[in-house]
Amino acid sequence: MFGDYVNDMKILFLHGLESGPNSKKAKHLAKNGHNVYAPKLPKESFSESVRIAQEIVDEVKPDCIVGSSRGGAVAMALNAQDSKLVLIAPAWRKYNVPPELRSRAVILHSADDDVIPLSDSFALKASTYVCGEGHRMSDKNALYNLDSVLRI
Repeated sequence: MFGDYVNDMKILFLHGLESGPNSKKAKHLAKNGHNVYAPKLPKESFSESVRIAQEIVDEVKPDCIVGSSRGGAVAMALNAQDSKLVLIAPAWRKYNVPPELRSRAVILHSADDDVIPLSDSFALKASTYVCGEGHRMSDKNALYNLDSVLRI
């Protein structure tokens, strides 16, 4: 499907508040040959979500951390070590996460997101790709762009 696609990456997928480990994005990543670690993040505790994710980062040392919405905020709060970050409409402002990113961070965000403003992603001053539909970012265009940024 994607001729030069980089398969078999270890990816930590951090879902959003109203999603879960079996989201369309997590399934898409696994279907494309990646080793996907997708923990269930508790809605009621942001700090516990960060603790769970950090434990996986420390143990697995993923090649990439993909965080969607609240999961993007969790990803930003981690000591990601050498992992690349792919943030999808990161809700960093909503969860009071400092707007600091490493150089290996990429953001995907839809222009018609009605939950997290696109301006929040631009404020992070990282490579930002405007794509997809709505906040969920699980449409064909968003998933294609997710695949694309994993190759960068």
